[in-house]
Amino acid sequence: MRKLFLLCCGLVGAPLFAQSAIEPVLPAPSRTAQGDVAVTIYNENRALVQDRRELTLPGGRSRQEFPDVSAQIRPETVTLSGNGIGIVEQNFDFDLLTPAALMQKAVGETVTLVRMNPASGAETRERARILAANGGVVMQIGDRIEVLRDDGLPARVIFDRVPAQLRARPTLSITLDAGHAGRQPVTLNYLTGGLGWSADYVALFDEPNGKMDVQGWITLTNSSGTAFSNARTLLVAGAVNQVQRGYQAYGGYPPPPPPPPPGGMIRAGTQTAGRERLGGFYLYPLPERTTIADKQTKQVSFLDVSGAPAARAYEYRNGWLGSADEPQSVSSVLRFSSERGGGLGDALPAGTVRVYQRDARGNPQFVGEHQIGHTPMGSTISLATGESFDIKVRPLVAERTRINTSPRWKTRILYEVSNAGPAPVVVDVIQDGLWGDTRITDETMKSERLTADSARWHVPVTANGRAVVSATFDTRF
Repeated sequence: MRKLFLLCCGLVGAPLFAQSAIEPVLPAPSRTAQGDVAVTIYNENRALVQDRRELTLPGGRSRQEFPDVSAQIRPETVTLSGNGIGIVEQNFDFDLLTPAALMQKAVGETVTLVRMNPASGAETRERARILAANGGVVMQIGDRIEVLRDDGLPARVIFDRVPAQLRARPTLSITLDAGHAGRQPVTLNYLTGGLGWSADYVALFDEPNGKMDVQGWITLTNSSGTAFSNARTLLVAGAVNQVQRGYQAYGGYPPPPPPPPPGGMIRAGTQTAGRERLGGFYLYPLPERTTIADKQTKQVSFLDVSGAPAARAYEYRNGWLGSADEPQSVSSVLRFSSERGGGLGDALPAGTVRVYQRDARGNPQFVGEHQIGHTPMGSTISLATGESFDIKVRPLVAERTRINTSPRWKTRILYEVSNAGPAPVVVDVIQDGLWGDTRITDETMKSERLTADSARWHVPVTANGRAVVSATFDTRF
């Protein structure tokens, strides 16, 4: 009888190692049952897998197994297309063969316990009945009950067979009804989790010349539990709607709201990128077939731009008509465009932009990063990469009085801007929170209304100098 050996290093929760006395239970790592595979990967940790395999089918009903499907397959999305075949029933066997699962399935069964005397090297064998495997292995040997202990003594358990419920690989079994016998191609389609992608950008900013070089990378991540060999890969940039399948996935509570979109885009572009589009999405096919290994991150270049115009700017936002106890650092901002001819010249998938600058020795140094959302071509982009050390702003309420006997108030704020740097700068001081019928009735520098709720002053500050802007607001509160 074929035996399966299990080396037990203590309790079932500890590492266990499986091996066979005759032949390996698992297939060779390089072999796969997949056929011609195409994978379409979306941003939201979801992918469409299309797997074309050759099957030899008998006429009528038969059960066919499809190993090497994704371990996170959504069985309700499975379709199988072929000439004259129909699906009668399908089952996804996701109980995989592991040492812990093997011990769990052995509860109630009899195994052989092998112990070795460390002094003499002699082995003793006893038949044992597994009573429990909950955080530890409890077994009955003759008329006594023992716990398999982690005492460092060599021990192993021999199983008579592998339970039929355990699979070496994620397997989909389908009962087919074929109109005729013979060998024919079939295509298995399904959605799966565990596959996702994002864009990563590396920008080298040349501040003295007002230019930057940008390299864009597509970063694929596979945590689906299955490798996809020599796959044609297509990436979809855009937010595909997903239906929530009940509150159970969130512990009985309503699903959380979606996170706010990343910042960075201050003006949406109106140019169409020269890429394939499907519906409202852009498609990014990888130029060559690739193997997406499980538990792997893979990067592929998709954007390479040199000398795009870019500029450094400084911003400070005051949230409401209030004071700060001490001067606040302004945000250091990188501004550029994705337009054709005067920018990056492409639609930018959502991802993280990491910015570098060369120091006095010519070495590129990391100076900050910012996340962007899906950005159409022709957009104006402003990325806050960090806080300035030398440039500060302190808002101070100089006066706040009621206007006569009305419910309205007059608030005068001084914005003191200081620059300890060796070069003059222009700081964008932005006052948010101008809700409702708030008006600016007096100001020492002309402001620009950004939105109904915010205004901006472009404040020039000399090197090692200060500047003060005063504004008076008429508010209801």
